[in-house]
Amino acid sequence: MSTTQSPQPDETTRPARPAGREDRTPLLRRAGVGLALTALVFAVTTAVDLDDGPLLRLALAVLCGATALVVPHLAELSRQAGRQTRETRDTRAALDDTAAAVRASLERQAAEPRGADTGRPAAGTPAPPTGPVEAVAYRVDRVTADTVPEQSRRSLAEVLTTGPDILQTFARAELERVVRHMADLNNLTTECAGENHDWMLSLTQSTERSIFATSTSVDREFWNSEPASRYLQAQREAIERGVVVQRLFLLESAEMLDDKLLRLCEEQELLGIELRAAVLQELPPHLQRGTTSDFILYDEGVSFEIEQDLRDVNVKTRLIARPDHVGQRLRRFRELWEAGMNLRDLETRVDDEEDGAWMVDV
Repeated sequence: MSTTQSPQPDETTRPARPAGREDRTPLLRRAGVGLALTALVFAVTTAVDLDDGPLLRLALAVLCGATALVVPHLAELSRQAGRQTRETRDTRAALDDTAAAVRASLERQAAEPRGADTGRPAAGTPAPPTGPVEAVAYRVDRVTADTVPEQSRRSLAEVLTTGPDILQTFARAELERVVRHMADLNNLTTECAGENHDWMLSLTQSTERSIFATSTSVDREFWNSEPASRYLQAQREAIERGVVVQRLFLLESAEMLDDKLLRLCEEQELLGIELRAAVLQELPPHLQRGTTSDFILYDEGVSFEIEQDLRDVNVKTRLIARPDHVGQRLRRFRELWEAGMNLRDLETRVDDEEDGAWMVDV
């Protein structure tokens, strides 16, 4: 017959003391000792019947009690100051160790061959992180030396380890944001809130063969903005290195065929961009049923897409590299491109619209 023993209390089952009570206990204990010593001294001086009177006896008793109260308190303050000094020294040493580890990692990365081409880690590649210092060094070491200059990598290491707290927090958040996007791209898609001009510029600068873009009425104000200037400059540089850039303006109605659109098309054609325009209401029925959202195809491999809400506000940007999705977008672009007007036809159409000479069969 077995008996069940009641579990013995241990440190994990004891109720936690309120924080304030722990802090007050030593002070109350010292105060009690001081009062007891005051009473004891007063009683002793009274018993021996000193001739100096009760006032002196009371003062002597209070002095002894106060000494018993203050001296331990001062000793405790001294111990706390010593602990704070040691903690500060340890923290500074940890930061120094982190910076040293990062610098050593960067120097090792620059000095030793990398294993990216062989599919195997290079000799001397650091192992996965086992502590905070190693974690920082490991993350920095994963950055490719070919794409990030040595000085930039050293600056990154300094910010992650020895910069102000707010700057370190910001740098870590930015690093983690990029890492999350890279992890999402393992599934051939990622997204972010709002309109991401940085992605658009980076993709344009990375393109080697072609850029096929649609532009709806939502974009009309964009072309007068500062990001548009940088975007067009990046496209001009891409054209100079042999990239074919085609842009198709999708218009909701013929009322948008005006001189403003014509000047915009002429300006972009001077940069070497091939341009066409299509009025959605005048397209064949099978083309009107497709998507009219803005998208840009880079090297026929990645689709950059912007999602609008009901107020035509850009609320989300997506990068999609799934072959089936990119293939559908490419077919859609080619069909709309073939149905669109080139710049010469557009000039004639705009003149006819302004003169009221254009008629559409109903």
